[in-house]
Formats: sequence, structure tokens, C-alpha cells
Amino acid sequence: MAYEIEEKLLLTRQTAQAWQAGALLLRSSNNPEPITQPGRPVRPELVMPGEVPKRRFNTRAGLVALIHAVTHIEFNAINLAWDAVYRFRDLPQQFYSDWIQVAVEEAYHFQLLRGRLDELGSDYGDFPAHNGLWDMAVRTAFDPLVRMALVPRVLEARGLDVTPGMIKRLRQAGDDQTVGILEIILRDEIGHVAIGSRWFKYLCCQRDLDPERTFSELITQYSSGQIAGPFHREARQQAGFSPAELQLLESMSAQSFHTK
Repeated sequence: MAYEIEEKLLLTRQTAQAWQAGALLLRSSNNPEPITQPGRPVRPELVMPGEVPKRRFNTRAGLVALIHAVTHIEFNAINLAWDAVYRFRDLPQQFYSDWIQVAVEEAYHFQLLRGRLDELGSDYGDFPAHNGLWDMAVRTAFDPLVRMALVPRVLEARGLDVTPGMIKRLRQAGDDQTVGILEIILRDEIGHVAIGSRWFKYLCCQRDLDPERTFSELITQYSSGQIAGPFHREARQQAGFSPAELQLLESMSAQSFHTK
């Protein structure tokens, strides 16, 4: 398993270096292949979201389970970034530069978190995990606009909401090592979601679509109106969310709460 993970990290570094050196071409005579499951190690076992162990801060086992869950998100995020580079064709060169940089940073996050797991006597794969991020990647593979709206701006943006609270609780518990890693991740993830916002708005402009209305329609279509709050308004505004979009999300979250 370690070899498979190291190979993905190595290929990420090598491909990014080749891109920066101008050794890669954007043109291809082949259409992108469907990828129902990206390259991944045998472990962790993939289960339904409700079957993932509860993650509590007040025990060592709970802390390790929490870090493992974030580590899995970062591993999936490497695949998501490379899939955007591979799958979506005929976009400006900066689109590919942006998502290659995201892949490099997600790999770095993964390595930081895996190192922290090692310090705590664990490793990536020791706990079951769910595949929600990649499932949405498959569902949005047909259109970069839909991908940009729903993966960076819905699923990954959730990290902007929950990470500050995690940092606060871990700091109170005296876990400065994990706090330092999460602060790096939060800083970078604001930038990643901002990249998604920028290209979502670019594609809306190309198609003469209103971004706020389109975002609302896509969330309603793909999430069945089930949006979880609360939202970290400052981080989301830095990541390219408009006041109207934040108001929409808060309204949908309130409706979801009252219908449970």
C-alpha cells in the first residue's frame, strides 16, 4: 500500500515539474476516459458516510480517527485536481496551471497529515472512509461548469466552515502539532475554493449564464436541498462567494434543519 501511495505522490511531483518546464502539451487526439474509481490503495475500506467511525476530540483514538478522515479528504483531493486537468479540454492554459498547483498542495497536505498519523502510532488506511468527494466527481464529469460549482464550491468549501472550529478545539486540547497542519490546510484551501469560484464564473460568462442563479439551480438539482451549515462567511468571501450566494446557502441550510 505504501508503494502505491508514494507512486501517486511521486507522479504528482514529476508531472507538475514537467508542466512548469514546458515539457507537456495540452493537445490530445483522444477523448478523456471515464474513471469510475481512481488509483488508490486497498485500504482504507470504503463504506457509506454513516458507517464512518464518530470522531471525538477527547480521546486519543478519536483524535486519530479525526486526522485520518481529513487525510482521506486530502488524498481524494489529489485525484480530483488531476481529474480536472485530464478531463476538461480546450480551456485556457491557466486552468491547467491552477489545478496542477492544487494537486501539488493537496499532496503536501496529505503528507503532513500522514506524518502526524505516524507520530500517533497510526497510518492512512487504518480506519474506514467514505467516497463522497469522488462520487461527486463522477457525477460532474460531463461538464467543467458543474464540476467547478459542486466540488470546490460545495463539498471542498465545507472545510472552510468546519476547520476553524477544529483548530480551536485542538488548541484548547494542547495539540499544537495538528493545529499547525490544519492552519496550513485552511490557508491553502481558501485558495483552492477561490480557484473553483474563478473558473465557475469564467464558464458562466462564456455561456452567458448568471453565476448566482446557476449556482442556486445546481445546488438544488444535485443536493436535493440538503445543505449543512453554519458557514464561515469570512473564509467563503475570501474564496469568491458573493453575499447573495452566502444568503442562499444559509437559507437552504435553515430549510434543511427544519425539515429533519
